[in-house]
Amino acid sequence: MARNILCRAGDLFQLNKLTLLTGARLCTQAKTEPLTLRQQNNGIRRIILNNPRKRNALSLSMLQSLRNDILIDANNDDLRVIIISANGPVFSSGHDLKELTSLQGREYHTQVFQACSEVMTLIQDIPVPVIAMVNGVATAAGCQLVASCDIAMVTEKSTFATPGVNVGLFCSTPAVAIGRAVPRKVAMEMLFTGTPISACDALLHGLVSKVVPEERLEEETLAVAQRICQASQPVVALGKATFHRQMAQGRDAAYATASKVMVDNLALRDGQEGIRAFIEKRKPVWSHAAEKAHE
Repeated sequence: MARNILCRAGDLFQLNKLTLLTGARLCTQAKTEPLTLRQQNNGIRRIILNNPRKRNALSLSMLQSLRNDILIDANNDDLRVIIISANGPVFSSGHDLKELTSLQGREYHTQVFQACSEVMTLIQDIPVPVIAMVNGVATAAGCQLVASCDIAMVTEKSTFATPGVNVGLFCSTPAVAIGRAVPRKVAMEMLFTGTPISACDALLHGLVSKVVPEERLEEETLAVAQRICQASQPVVALGKATFHRQMAQGRDAAYATASKVMVDNLALRDGQEGIRAFIEKRKPVWSHAAEKAHE
């Protein structure tokens, strides 16, 4: 009987030991889980925010990971378009408020907002189009991320808000992107009240490009990405850069900029290939190289 008790005690000890080891391994896995996931196929790079337990908050580490995933091989000829999406029911809840307490200090806070601004401007400065694929909530800097993307495909259940005013931190940096995407009075109501707007209202006001049923989000987003991939890479890059440049200019300066770029576009090898293909009633064969056909 004593031997049986000792055996059971030994078995229990081994079971507890196994449980502790398994728990330790799970903790290690959780700690090493990447904040973003990146994959690329057929010219389309998928970047996935991967911290759903923290509502994909744009912590300093998350911003640095996102920046790296955007920048890596950004000038590679194989890259044509980037899609940013998220795991979990929240696209992104914005900054991690735990990083914004007095404990971290002014220098750290400055670093967070500089990193965020860098990512948002990078999205617009990078030569390939960036698409936000949203299926859920996007608030504060998360809403800023959507507004900063060139195209935003969202589901009917998605909502958008800038609720910082309700926690004592006005969404001043999100306002930069949102104020350039929606009418001023819509932006001000969002900023002053923090009230979420629906996907349909976001579409109405120009914050997003298209609203689709949840089951079709992936298909519809990939269809847009694949259509972009069919165009000439240097032509798309030139067009994107010019669009953002002229939007910051007055009317006359914008026309001067755009007119010059149209002439530059015509001088590209792919610019002339497209015109010849149209005249000859055939599909163009793009070189995807920024080579000139003439001076």
